Amino acid sequence: MFIVLFIESPWRVIILIERLIQKIMQPAPIPHNEKERLAALLELNILDTKPEERFDSITKEALAKFQVPIVTISIIDSDREWFKSCQGLDVKHGPRSTSFCGHVMSSNYIFVIEDTLLDPRFADNPQVTGKPFIRFYAGIALRNKQRDLPVGVFCIKDTKPRTFSRQDIAALMDFATRAEEELNKPVKNT
Repeated sequence: MFIVLFIESPWRVIILIERLIQKIMQPAPIPHNEKERLAALLELNILDTKPEERFDSITKEALAKFQVPIVTISIIDSDREWFKSCQGLDVKHGPRSTSFCGHVMSSNYIFVIEDTLLDPRFADNPQVTGKPFIRFYAGIALRNKQRDLPVGVFCIKDTKPRTFSRQDIAALMDFATRAEEELNKPVKNT
């Protein structure tokens, strides 16, 4: 792609180039221990299983608590984000490369983006610029407890920017803990 600029000031060119660079979406990173992480995921026998009320009750409760349109328990495999439980979306999975949850997998912290349009990693993400038009995101990695490796994410998403208080963080942590406990229970019938 070629961009032709007729600008009177060299400083203006630098500013425009910086803005172009900032608008390049960063794909979800692949952890250095991806092979071990995928093995930990497979051990849980959760991937591609049927919906279960034990997960859906958690996401429904979080939907009501946070008053957001989207809540998911996302499982991240090698190339996709698969929803074990999903409130507010009509899809069952999406590409890992454009998933917000894929970024959380590399974090040991709560991942909050109060306005996606102000974050250069996500401002031109297809989920921000198109449906579902995500403007707020908060997520926490869910781990295989035996291996202490991340396998998924509990997250909430909104179509408008919002702030996230300490009380909100505590509530999100509680929901994520419940989801993680369920993920680590033996699977009975899938």
